[in-house]
Amino acid sequence: MDNDRTVFSQVMDVVPLHEFRKCVRRYHGNFKVRKFSCLDQFLCMCFAQLTFRESLRDIEACLRSVQSRLYHMGIRGRVARSTLADANERRDWRIYRDFAHVLIDIARPLYVGEQLDVELESTAYALDSTTIDLCLSLFPWARFRRAKGAIKLHTLLDLRGSIPTFVHISDGKYHDVNVLDLLAFEPGSFYIMDKAYVDFSRLFSIHQASAFFVTRGKRNFQYKRLCSSVIDSSNGLRCDQTVVATGLKSAIKYPTPLRRISFVDPETKKRFVFLTNNFVLPAQSIPSLYKARWQIELFFKWIKQHLRIKAFYGTSPNAVKTQVWIAISTYLLVAILKKHLKIDLSLHTILQILSLSIFEKVPILKVLSDGGHAGNMDSPNKQLNLFKL
Repeated sequence: MDNDRTVFSQVMDVVPLHEFRKCVRRYHGNFKVRKFSCLDQFLCMCFAQLTFRESLRDIEACLRSVQSRLYHMGIRGRVARSTLADANERRDWRIYRDFAHVLIDIARPLYVGEQLDVELESTAYALDSTTIDLCLSLFPWARFRRAKGAIKLHTLLDLRGSIPTFVHISDGKYHDVNVLDLLAFEPGSFYIMDKAYVDFSRLFSIHQASAFFVTRGKRNFQYKRLCSSVIDSSNGLRCDQTVVATGLKSAIKYPTPLRRISFVDPETKKRFVFLTNNFVLPAQSIPSLYKARWQIELFFKWIKQHLRIKAFYGTSPNAVKTQVWIAISTYLLVAILKKHLKIDLSLHTILQILSLSIFEKVPILKVLSDGGHAGNMDSPNKQLNLFKL
């Protein structure tokens, strides 16, 4: 019964152990391991993400304080910061990358019915990256500037449910546009990007894959107008044109027509120019679709604020990538749990509640259904008066 199990154990019920063990066997994660398995490592790191632990010493102190409950939480090995540090350092980070993709395949169908602000039957993705600053003396492999270190988290986000479908971790020098070479484009899907991804040869590869892109046009974009469509200027539209690139290189790299839409935001009065290869959607839908790209900015802000990916437990590339992928897996586990329990709470609220009740032996549905309100405000107050009236 759930009354006899900790909240942490109930959260980890979402983990498909068979798939996890397949990922471990694929990279020989438990080879010559006798006491602290890859599952123990994963559970300890998930605990650190759910309870906002700051260091390995912090993880060790908290878990040893509840030593009698660790077995029932699924942690079989003895927790020591040196053991966890060695595991993060030596065990292949691709184990957790592959397992995160297993969770992605589970989470995406659960959110397929989520609505977008734009009436769109196709899948819409937002592509962007975020930079995580690092100390160059501790992370010399992550050189970004002359005296600064950083890694980049390149993410392709499914806008229905904000589920990351592709994540690539690189050093700070890796240019954003190079990520387009790593993607397999889905025919009929929309890829929404900012100006950093404007490379006409790569945009043409999206077009040849029968997929669609929406991006911002640069100021120096040279083009020739072929025709214009009728627009309704009352909603901010200024033009809807069919153009061809006339630049010395762009005309060769993208030889087919493009759709150019100019739009002025009614609130900020800021002018935007969009380029797309889709000529079917109404002109007003293109600015709205690009506006939905803001979800990936909120995703980056959320994981930086509520998961541990800014302070790392190890300094090697393997330890950093392991921590990032387990953080993403934790995000996905909470997203899957939210749908399984049919809870109308934000992921932020769920994480906050779990961080305070992780060792409680209470049915998780009861904990989350209360929305974080432990007591009933209508119940009589049993607190004795301090002063006799």
